[in-house]
Amino acid sequence: MTNVPDVQSKAKATPEDRRAFFKSALAKASGLAALFGMSAKAKAEIPRSEVKEFLDPAVDPQVNHLDRMLEDLERALKKPMEQRKWVMVIDLKKCTGCKACTVSCCSENNLPPGVVYRPVVEEEVGTFPDVRKKFTPRPCMHCENPPCTPVCPVKATYKRPDGIVAIDYDVCIGCRYCLSACPYNARTADFGEFYNQDAPEIMDYEKRPNFEYGREWKRDPKDHGSPIGNARKCHFCLHRVENGMLPACATTCLGGATYFGDYNDPTSLVHQLVGSSRMMRLKEELGTEPKVYYLV
Repeated sequence: MTNVPDVQSKAKATPEDRRAFFKSALAKASGLAALFGMSAKAKAEIPRSEVKEFLDPAVDPQVNHLDRMLEDLERALKKPMEQRKWVMVIDLKKCTGCKACTVSCCSENNLPPGVVYRPVVEEEVGTFPDVRKKFTPRPCMHCENPPCTPVCPVKATYKRPDGIVAIDYDVCIGCRYCLSACPYNARTADFGEFYNQDAPEIMDYEKRPNFEYGREWKRDPKDHGSPIGNARKCHFCLHRVENGMLPACATTCLGGATYFGDYNDPTSLVHQLVGSSRMMRLKEELGTEPKVYYLV
């Protein structure tokens, strides 16, 4: 079996190591993705005039989209932070509702009970008997005009020069004003709970630290330090991105529905996808200018 590099050793991983890891993960997931794909009959029923729109021209089926996004990411990291603008594009036609993104996000960030960064909203659309499920992954929107930042009394939540809306856990007092202000319900509070807190002993895997915002945050039931007591939310896996890796949700999406990159790079995949006629954003009428785009 081919040895796969340990990408947890972020400081040692080379771009070649990361590519090998992602290719291996994609190969293992491809078989599962096929199970969730369209049936041959369903594909045959798509009018030929719609095929080009269904398969967005920016996504070349002959090119591994993870490879392309990694190249875009490496190019973006060579620029100063203020010249980058991170955005995410989610193709709702490819989302199967498998929730692999939710699981990988929980694992990557060691999320406790009640804290979720990337839920997948399920809707039933149509009229019986012609009904179907619609799935909408909903991370933090990282708004250009975030309503959560001005309500924070201690300025713990702020927008970075690269557009990511971040939380300073050392400053946050847990007032949860930002939770009420977010129109997307993209924030949750960490009350210091554990999945097996009623058991005789809390397992070590629940006490393992996370590395959000590039720091080690220990989780000890005896020491209720940050991020316990804080507001928490998606940060586009900033600790991974700044080390040349894609967000966990983008690498584990079985349907290949999640794209990430620098919008300020006109040659990047996300920049071209945002220009699609299928593009929409949630609650645009509020003027928040979210940086998560959906292809419908």
